[in-house]
Amino acid sequence: MTKTLERFDTPNQLPKQAQVVIIGGGIVGVSAALTLAERNISVVLIEKGHVAGEQSSRNLGWIRKTSRHHDDVPLALAADRLWASMSERLGRDVGYRQAGIMFLAQNDEQMAAHEHWLASVQGLNLDSRLLSPQEIDTMVQGGRGQWRGGIFTPSDGRAEPAIATSAMAQAAVRKGAVIVQQCAVRTLSTAAGKVSGVVTERGEIQCEQVLLAGGAWSRRFLANVGVSLPTLPLICSVMRTKPMAGPTDVAVGAPNFSFRKHHDGGFVITQRGALDAPLSLDHLLIGHRYLNQLKTQRGFLRIKFGRYFVQDLRLARRWRLGHRSPFEQIRTLNPPHNEALNHEAMTNLGQAWPAFAKAEVDEAWAGLIDVTPDSNPVIDRIAALPGLTIATGFSGHGFGTGPAAGHLAADLVSDHFPIIDPKPYRFSRL
Repeated sequence: MTKTLERFDTPNQLPKQAQVVIIGGGIVGVSAALTLAERNISVVLIEKGHVAGEQSSRNLGWIRKTSRHHDDVPLALAADRLWASMSERLGRDVGYRQAGIMFLAQNDEQMAAHEHWLASVQGLNLDSRLLSPQEIDTMVQGGRGQWRGGIFTPSDGRAEPAIATSAMAQAAVRKGAVIVQQCAVRTLSTAAGKVSGVVTERGEIQCEQVLLAGGAWSRRFLANVGVSLPTLPLICSVMRTKPMAGPTDVAVGAPNFSFRKHHDGGFVITQRGALDAPLSLDHLLIGHRYLNQLKTQRGFLRIKFGRYFVQDLRLARRWRLGHRSPFEQIRTLNPPHNEALNHEAMTNLGQAWPAFAKAEVDEAWAGLIDVTPDSNPVIDRIAALPGLTIATGFSGHGFGTGPAAGHLAADLVSDHFPIIDPKPYRFSRL
């Protein structure tokens, strides 16, 4: 994990009851807790490890509307508004900068994809625009050109994942939320046909509503209570350079690398054209649901069979109430980064912008992403288990929309008018 992750201590005393219990201390769960606390709704957030320990601190920190599905853009727009006021809301800077995001195209096919996306979001009042090669060279100087063109959204931005979620969690506590770390929720308790609480490794909490925001763990948790959520794992390897003189404050995504400025003056870099796809038993169980994705994205996937398969197979898929759960066996998912992919990214970036050829890597890490068949999350009540709402499956782009996604989840569990129309995120679509 990134060594810059900001951790904080909590009393970790388990209350007997609350109106809402949230399972999972990533950005979505924490945002929901903050929103509920601001509404004076008693809320307890329970995290098996430590807040933001997994993908919420391991992502690239991009806050974008560009290239999102048409139906996902309203959530991103709502998130922009929340990010813009986040420092005031939390009483501290979380690194939010609306410096823009640029995606580059090397050929006509890639440029056509940007043109198609821009046409698909007409009417949503975005400030996205196509770029010529000359405009790219002007905005990101020192490059070697050779781009067919690109697309740029000035209102896109970035924030610091290693700070933001922890800062939101601390604000939630100040406003009345209770956060319990190093405590796994084993299962749900029910009464009269609806959820009545959660059973943790330290005891039970009674509640009226439960929100599951468990990221990559959500599929396993739900399977144990009879709900099938289709998600598969991908692993993104990332690195951060030491402070250096870079070409721009704009975040840049090329077909085979991306970079954005870090608040300490370095740059966060990844091989945007490749993700590790570790095989697991779930590929045999639900892989057929991903055939359309595989047809269009096969070139991005580095499929592997090995340690992840064995580790995943050893974890229980069903467990009894009094037995130790998988969430106690692995407190934090900490996959090793792929040094080869990071090397590819740095080589490709250095060839495009020579300023990076002498960059020094300060650290590298990896994060596990939970991907749904259509790459959009589920934020919905679960009809089969009244009292349970889930917000999960963000497919690698949940940090940017995290504040709005958590807000929407809080709206659902507290029967508030939703911040955006939740229809695109219904569980039934899967």
